Amino acid sequence: YQRRVHGKQWYQRRVHGVTQVTYRAAHNIGIAVDTPQGLLVPNIKNVQQKSILEISEELIALAGRGRDGKLTPDEMQGGTFTISNIGAIGGTSCQPVVVPPEVCIVALSKLQTLPRFDADGNVVARSLMNFSFSADHRTLDGATVARFSEEWKGFLENPTSMLLGLR
Repeated sequence: YQRRVHGKQWYQRRVHGVTQVTYRAAHNIGIAVDTPQGLLVPNIKNVQQKSILEISEELIALAGRGRDGKLTPDEMQGGTFTISNIGAIGGTSCQPVVVPPEVCIVALSKLQTLPRFDADGNVVARSLMNFSFSADHRTLDGATVARFSEEWKGFLENPTSMLLGLR
């Protein structure tokens, strides 16, 4: 979900005290990668035009180039949305910060098995994952992000439902 003007995703930023709006016709998803040089966020360009296999292959290649210190400037620019998997290093909660010009970020925590009550009041083991979104409210309103969060939760709870929207 994002605001669209004439079919293009947009965001605002201030440069030298002036608010600028940049329009993007593409969804470029940033992936936070822990590297020896620190956290880097290369992005997969035009994900809306790629299959899940193409996205997966590009993700693996970008992460490898990041760890090897071989990312290009173009691979580090133009992101619109970032995914940060803090769970990969054991994180269980986080409040991610949007870094302009991107408009949204999500932090995924580690999957945990925790006790919960079922409908009959019995304690049962449940797999739980926290995730948290932050968005630039100049371009995305909170209700839109909340609806997207619920849709994201549905995909995580039922991954096969994502197959319906894949190309």
